[in-house]
Amino acid sequence: MAEPIARQESPGRPDASGCLFVVANETETRFIRAMNLAVLDSTTAAVQPDDYLASLNVEQRSAVLHGEGSPGGPLLIIAGAGSGKTNTLAHRVAHLIVKGADPRRILLMTFSRRAASEMTRRVERIAARVLGDKASIMTEGLSWAGTFHAVGARLLRDHALEIGLDAAFTIHDREDSADLMNLVRHELGLSRTESRFPAKGTCLAIYSRTVNAQAELEAVLAKSFPWCMGWIEELKTLFGAYVEAKQAQNVLDYDDLLLWWAQICEEPAIAEQLRSRFDHILVDEYQDTNRLQAAILTALKPDGRGLTVVGDDAQSIYSFRAAEVRNILDFPSLFPEPARIVTLDRNYRSTNTVLDAANAVIGEAADRFTKNLWTERRSAEKPLLVTVRDDAEQANYVCEKVLEERESGTALRAQAVLFRASHHSGPLEVELTRRNIPFVKFGGLKFLDSAHVKDLLALLRFVENPRDRVAGFRVLQLLPGIGPSAAGAAIEAMERALDPVLGLQFFKAPARAQEDWPAFVDLFSALRSRSTWPADFERARLWYEPHLERLHEDAAARRADLVQLEQIAGGYPSRERFLTDLTLDPPDAT
Repeated sequence: MAEPIARQESPGRPDASGCLFVVANETETRFIRAMNLAVLDSTTAAVQPDDYLASLNVEQRSAVLHGEGSPGGPLLIIAGAGSGKTNTLAHRVAHLIVKGADPRRILLMTFSRRAASEMTRRVERIAARVLGDKASIMTEGLSWAGTFHAVGARLLRDHALEIGLDAAFTIHDREDSADLMNLVRHELGLSRTESRFPAKGTCLAIYSRTVNAQAELEAVLAKSFPWCMGWIEELKTLFGAYVEAKQAQNVLDYDDLLLWWAQICEEPAIAEQLRSRFDHILVDEYQDTNRLQAAILTALKPDGRGLTVVGDDAQSIYSFRAAEVRNILDFPSLFPEPARIVTLDRNYRSTNTVLDAANAVIGEAADRFTKNLWTERRSAEKPLLVTVRDDAEQANYVCEKVLEERESGTALRAQAVLFRASHHSGPLEVELTRRNIPFVKFGGLKFLDSAHVKDLLALLRFVENPRDRVAGFRVLQLLPGIGPSAAGAAIEAMERALDPVLGLQFFKAPARAQEDWPAFVDLFSALRSRSTWPADFERARLWYEPHLERLHEDAAARRADLVQLEQIAGGYPSRERFLTDLTLDPPDAT
């Protein structure tokens, strides 16, 4: 991680005066100059900072002004659906910067990387109304914006040496984590039990929920996986071996990014560094955080000062991922100074009849924040509640309504059917096809779930971290003549050698692999010894393309995916950053 752009000889927050700035380059000089001017401008009568808040309603404005730019007490913004939550949060961040807050000391955590990028762009547009051209330079400093997992990954690399972690760790996505879990499961003989042991996906789900919910394994099984209660001791053994395998291979899974972050917050020296690093922490979609994430926040801001969380208890839908709605319900009383609550209940998206129905449903919740969504948009048309017997009748009903709307003049391309998950669309797709109603489905296979994309990323991950056995097994078996046994032997040879490249060079490949083996060793050696990103990606892609032709009939279409991925790679400063960000927040689909 880069060193701070500016330092002070005495501790405290950078100010416009009385600072000794240590400046490394022209970009940082521009930032310091812009920051100083911004602080001075915001204190002069020549600027009217309230003008840029004119579009906000009374409640939104109240939330934005909380603390008046200083790290005030804890703030909870209860934002009903369609109430301008994102706009309010963006204005709050911009207002902090306009009032002189150092953007490098603002931590903004969102549900996705795309949400963080969009938020940063909004902040820049809002701040530009006051700061003018300096706004873009100021928001460049808003570098701590991302998901919990992405921020956790950055902090862990920053403090790796202090906690005994190799900073060159790679991150497994869910599929890779499940593969490693399966490998350990097989080594322990649990794949050959008399009664069937839980599959790898189930084992990973149990492990993940136990970690994120900070709960005992027995309690997790009883509540969410009762059919696995007979395997408690075996699961404990499996999870212990899985953790050991991750440590031996220098890999972390998604859950580790939060778990390790929470654990370093328990180290007094590191915890103090982290607390002093950020003046303001703002968290979006707080109703979907789990206990581990809540524990991280309270460790970073034990008194709640400078902490803002935004969410809606009525929109908590991720309990299956161990999200805990009690996080937001209990937030007001969590700190010595009770949190201030601002409720956004004006809806800008729906009509009054839709909101009446929503309010009636929400009102049935036994434990909730009181709010009544309202709007100035009026309509006499009420939403329908339709009851059907099964999926087939549901598909039939939807098709009938689609055809009715078409007869009334609404073109098919102006109609849409929404699903909670892509796989729920199966019965409707069958019925639409049977009736010869043309349709286009959006969603489906995740971009990074495609075999060819995973192959190339596994190659880059294996080069970055030769101890990553899951990546190594996948890559080595791309070569003709290399099966599981030969791949395992090659990885063991790399582990025994002083240098993994030497291990590959001295490994005697099977006869059928002799023709392709030297090219692979040369590629691995080159990418390990002299990384030139993003040229590394092109070199890896060119090596892989002959194997792509051999393995897949639709090689041309898959090659286009890899070229697209290469363009994405060009936007990252390094191989490590590319692999980390792509694993934590991948593109949705081709």
